[in-house]
Amino acid sequence: MKEKVICGIQQVGIGVSNVIEAWKWYYDQFGYDIKIVDNEGVAERMLPYTGGKPQPRRAIMAFNIRGGGGFEIWQPKGRALNYPAVPVQLGDLGILMAKIKTPDIAKAYATFKERQLNLLSSPSTSPFGRRQFFMKDPYDNLFQVEEDDYVFVNKKRITGGANGVVLGVSDMDKSVDFYGKLLDYDKIVFDQTDTFADLRCISGGDRRLRRVVLERSKPIEGPLCRIMGTSHIELIQSVESTGKKIYEGRLWGDPGFIHLCFDVRNMDAIGAQAERLGHPFVCDSGKDFDMGDANGHFTYVEDPDGTLIEFVETFKVPISKKLGLAINLSNKDDHKPLGIFKALQFAKVKRENIR
Repeated sequence: MKEKVICGIQQVGIGVSNVIEAWKWYYDQFGYDIKIVDNEGVAERMLPYTGGKPQPRRAIMAFNIRGGGGFEIWQPKGRALNYPAVPVQLGDLGILMAKIKTPDIAKAYATFKERQLNLLSSPSTSPFGRRQFFMKDPYDNLFQVEEDDYVFVNKKRITGGANGVVLGVSDMDKSVDFYGKLLDYDKIVFDQTDTFADLRCISGGDRRLRRVVLERSKPIEGPLCRIMGTSHIELIQSVESTGKKIYEGRLWGDPGFIHLCFDVRNMDAIGAQAERLGHPFVCDSGKDFDMGDANGHFTYVEDPDGTLIEFVETFKVPISKKLGLAINLSNKDDHKPLGIFKALQFAKVKRENIR
């Protein structure tokens, strides 16, 4: 059996009530103008998380060409959406916020302030040494904008893509073990229990928290790794009391951060290790699954708190339907990055064509 390869964070899933409205906002504010997937259909393979029956939906996967993880913007259709009964707060369990790359924190902050966005804090330095500020989108989702100079293409953009996520956990040691062993985020760069001044702008941020930041000891690798770039995972555990599960009593696809997705190679090796670690696949598309013009194999596991982690082994990436451009990844080196992926610029969508 070939060895597993975790290429990077492919995307963060975001459930929304209006996929076009939401994409326009992420397009305008975070530069998500590269469309890879736009698929309307029925989610048939997530039955344990969709009320036991297939659910219609439209999903758009978009990237920022500067580099970083994408967003899979997901709108359920044909049913009423179930919003959290109370706003998400630190100490809750699940994906608390997404991180966004910026090469210049002061410029990003000034730009977003001029646009009158919902900024929760001024720029500050995190306890682990990154310049940052916090904000919300119009849908009450939290974002941590972090200074990070990674670039794939287009150095002039004020933001890149996703730089990772902040996850709420109930047992820090179990979660560190899970993300270190299965996802290769095995390097602890920060581990402290305290009340944190930089988090007081967020609900629950005045609590005593254990905060751990994980990075990969390996360099990024795999055909798509350069567009996704580097990333890190921040885990937060409330010392005082365990909060609610963010998706308790709600369906996958309901508003909020629905999953964290990793681009991978050699799904069989990942499945075998997941079984050994006690986190077997809970959903499996089978090989050769089509989503619009893209093709691949997706699976899901649950982290120790039930947060959904997706794996996608990508076989075909559409670049331009108009030009008939697509990249076949099935015969590519599992470790070597593809230089040709700057062709993704051909997948850029004009804002007026978002519909």
